[in-house]
Amino acid sequence: MSRYERTTPESAAAPSPDERYRGYAGELALRIYRPAAAAPTPVVVLFHGGGFVDGSLDAIAPLAAAMAMRLDIAVATPGYTLASERSFPAAVEDAYAAITWAAENAHRERWDAKRLMVAGVDAGGNLAAVAAMMARDRGGPALAAQILVAPMLDPTLTSHSMQHAAANAPHSQGGCNAGYRAYLPNAVDRLHPYAAPSSCSRVRGLAPALILTAEDDPLRDEAEAYGAKLITAGVTTQVSRLPRIEAAKNIWTDEAWTALAAFLGARVARP
Repeated sequence: MSRYERTTPESAAAPSPDERYRGYAGELALRIYRPAAAAPTPVVVLFHGGGFVDGSLDAIAPLAAAMAMRLDIAVATPGYTLASERSFPAAVEDAYAAITWAAENAHRERWDAKRLMVAGVDAGGNLAAVAAMMARDRGGPALAAQILVAPMLDPTLTSHSMQHAAANAPHSQGGCNAGYRAYLPNAVDRLHPYAAPSSCSRVRGLAPALILTAEDDPLRDEAEAYGAKLITAGVTTQVSRLPRIEAAKNIWTDEAWTALAAFLGARVARP
């Protein structure tokens, strides 16, 4: 479990039984956490982390449950194809299929389709960013926001924060490199914007973005650089660098929750 997926246990919402959606190569599980707020509610499709090679619906469960309870939004956590099963583009096609499923089933689930969002942690942050691109490029579904938490966006791993990170740091260069080797075994794929959002030259028209990282995260600089690119292109973007945290602690401090709540309040507040 990533430190970005840990949160305090007192805020929790029980999930519904797993749903199924059609992904790139077959059916995949999707777990839903429902808030106490009256329907229709906003919904965020939240992709777990794990560096493309690990992670699960159970790993992301604490964060998903806390988001539903604290923010009064529905949270859908889809499984997706890990690189050990299939490499790019399987996972990103799964991600797009998941947000499409959420939009198509919004009425049944009593969600507000106009307040559909996408989010993800590390590799899931990559998938969330790419799903936002695919939604723009393929004519929908419309997204109200994208939330990228310590996203893995640059397979070159050449940023200053990555190059100077300790070898045993979470999201270290060695760990990220292993994930990218499995996910992008063909060198040419590392230039594709759906694999490497940091290299995308066409970001205008994307959903408003919140990018969260931490002072001591090796992924910090690439995340902030992507945020700057979005801002330059006219995409409403908030970049929040949280204070340094120890590897054994979770990032979801009051400061993190406040940043997230403020961002959502401006985008998906109940009419």
